[in-house]
Amino acid sequence: MQNVALITGASSGIGEAMARLHAARGGDLVLVARRLDRLNTLKAEIESEHGTRVLVIAEDLNEEAAPQRIHDRVTDEGIALSCLINNAGFALRGKFHEQDWTRNREMIQVNVVALSALTRAFLPGFVARGSGRILNVASTAALMPGPLQAVYFASKAFVQYFSNAIAEELVDSGVTVTTLLPGATASEFAQTSGMDGTPLFNRTTPAEEVARLGYDAMLRGDLDAFAGVTLRRRILMRIAPLFPKRYLLKSVRRMQEVPAA
Repeated sequence: MQNVALITGASSGIGEAMARLHAARGGDLVLVARRLDRLNTLKAEIESEHGTRVLVIAEDLNEEAAPQRIHDRVTDEGIALSCLINNAGFALRGKFHEQDWTRNREMIQVNVVALSALTRAFLPGFVARGSGRILNVASTAALMPGPLQAVYFASKAFVQYFSNAIAEELVDSGVTVTTLLPGATASEFAQTSGMDGTPLFNRTTPAEEVARLGYDAMLRGDLDAFAGVTLRRRILMRIAPLFPKRYLLKSVRRMQEVPAA
């Protein structure tokens, strides 16, 4: 396999779009997700359409040992990755004290721990070769606290700070780390997170466009990449920490409340 990208959360949404894009540009793939049936369908479509090779790995990143099993499988197959795309993640909407703690713990495991563990597992090989691209998918949620999605926003803030920090550690190593910060995206995310029907998801960006912007930013070695966010909104998000915090919190909360019928 050549020019291999490993993509987590590859069975739908941004991850699936990234897989199709990488294959269209001639790269081979390692696709990771829980749903083996969807992975196998995607594998068949990509190999038929593009003639590239695809290895599927069905793993649940909520399991603590999953990142190491993924690394071991890739190593056993003799695959040297060119790109690692940590895309898997999920969200929950609601008041923290009313939510099931087990689901929030799983969110931290997938969004934070598994992403960090996979990065740690593959990064030494990238550094030893003096080349490699890492794309960690965060969210514009990383830029502020998120009432009604407290754990999700906090997890994405971790992704951005973690990714930016190691990007600086890797300067001059030949390895780059890019953080993708998408806004509301047209995918299964809105339904599974309970965000459909909220003002935040009144307007969404196609997953294919988000994937292209993030993928190209990764190839350039950009530090951060926004997708589906206007320049004006991007500037507002960047200066949001300067607003009175109570005002900011109330504004974010209103965007995530489902309007009364």
